[in-house]
Amino acid sequence: MDKLPKIALPAIFGLIVLVILISKSAVTIGSGEAGVLYKTFSGGVVTDEAPLGEGFQIVAPWNKVFIYEVRQQEVLEKMQVLSSNGLEIKLEASAWFEPKREFLGKLHQEKGTDYIQRVLLPTIRSAARSVVGRYTPEQLYSSKRDAIQQEIFEETEKIVDGQYIQLNEILVRDVTLPPTIKEAIERKLKQEQESLEYEFRLVTAQKEAEKVRIEAQGKADANSILSASLTDKILQDKGIDATIKLSESPNAKVIVIGSGESGMPIILGNQ
Repeated sequence: MDKLPKIALPAIFGLIVLVILISKSAVTIGSGEAGVLYKTFSGGVVTDEAPLGEGFQIVAPWNKVFIYEVRQQEVLEKMQVLSSNGLEIKLEASAWFEPKREFLGKLHQEKGTDYIQRVLLPTIRSAARSVVGRYTPEQLYSSKRDAIQQEIFEETEKIVDGQYIQLNEILVRDVTLPPTIKEAIERKLKQEQESLEYEFRLVTAQKEAEKVRIEAQGKADANSILSASLTDKILQDKGIDATIKLSESPNAKVIVIGSGESGMPIILGNQ
């Protein structure tokens, strides 16, 4: 019984040490995250092995784990850039990206946990300045938004792809022009729209006039052909046929005496 306290104290001490070691060694990696292992006494950052996955992980207490989010993320950047004619344009763009999981160790070793500020954002700003500088304010305001967005994406992707970052999309959310330039562009666009409407009405009127002219010409040509084909003999034959039909009608009485100058019967009366 006297020896029990002497045995129990080291055991309790050992248990406490074990608990401390386990607490120092245990790492919980959350959903959508991965861990980069840093071995203090054997080589530093592990780059030739897959990063630690989600869940409860045990590592040596003298080593460290740096946790990265490996899901798609979004970063918003507001910047001031110059158009092709030197006017200052305010541009707001966001990037969808994620670190390349298989190169997470390399990313940590070469760029660090603040790789977004060190690599991604400076690249977006550089690409945006390069692309916007090719266009006029009018193009930026109206027709070239999609083209600008695609070009910024392509130029940014070329750089960050070699920096262990996967770029998924660039979205140009807003382009703000100086108020005077914006008003001038809107006036010009309005004038162009009114001009297009006037041209449309003019073309429509011209087509309608052409249609009427063609119809009138057709009727004139038909009458000319008909007049040329109606000889005196044909008119007499037509008149005789009409007179015969009229005389045969039960509702008509025809008295014919003599003939007209053209040789046609003269109808004195009918009922």
